Amino acid sequence: MKIAITGGTGFAGNEMTKLFTQHGHEVFILTRSPKPSDNGIHYVEWLTDGAEPEKKLAGIDAFVNLAGSSINDGRWDDEQKKLIYSSRVESTNEVLRIIKELEQKPEVLVNASAVGIYPASTEKSYTEKSTERGDDFLAETVIEWERLADEAKDFCVRVAYGRFGIILGKKEGALPLMALPYKLFGGGTVGSGRQWLSWIHIHDVARAVLFAIETEELSGPFNVTAPYPKRMKDFGKEIGHALGRPHWFPVPEFALKAVLGDKSRLVLEGQRVLPEVLQQHGFEFAYPDLRSALADIYK
Repeated sequence: MKIAITGGTGFAGNEMTKLFTQHGHEVFILTRSPKPSDNGIHYVEWLTDGAEPEKKLAGIDAFVNLAGSSINDGRWDDEQKKLIYSSRVESTNEVLRIIKELEQKPEVLVNASAVGIYPASTEKSYTEKSTERGDDFLAETVIEWERLADEAKDFCVRVAYGRFGIILGKKEGALPLMALPYKLFGGGTVGSGRQWLSWIHIHDVARAVLFAIETEELSGPFNVTAPYPKRMKDFGKEIGHALGRPHWFPVPEFALKAVLGDKSRLVLEGQRVLPEVLQQHGFEFAYPDLRSALADIYK
């Protein structure tokens, strides 16, 4: 297949590009800074003055939209929130414009989303059938992101939204910051420790997105989370076990709120999110449990 990826040079995008090319697919990465093609990877300029990416995307079979400012960057002040929101709206609108211009439409659009669409809860579990929605900044951003992507259906394109959990990798994403205190022998429970953390290994993220592309019956939301979420206290203990470090130094809520502001919700609040759709369609996780995932990451 020919697969176009926005945000293809980021954490998840790099892993998808590697997996897709290993499976023999051509990858077209939409970027503001294109470079020469290399081993089945093509770089297509977009979101710059005069760029016409649609002219280089004829015959595209699938679109993966990951573009948007990282929620892990910087403190969530008003300016950063505006950037997180507007970058997702701008990129998704451009994806829709490109699809409209293409004479041959892609079969599927897999659009990034997040488990933050669900309300925080220490007791409830959420699947794709859950209708409850959060009312904070992240939930409102994700709701609008999915609504926009859904417009691709107007062009007879199958649309699937991958609601990503906390993606675990050794050098990028949330795990390096979470693991740092343990490496310094200062790791411990964050906040109450009862909040849920719905996580997934970076390799399973890429595999799940490719699975969604290849599975014609899969549309709408699908939770991209491992089948066994962990409460934060237990998650921290598993990091300590993987690194051979103690789990003993608690981090109080007020300290995180003082440093991170609204962004502290990412670690102080959480949801128990289960990948019902992926499992119903026969997807098998390479790393279903946290211990095996961390063992692979820190091997």
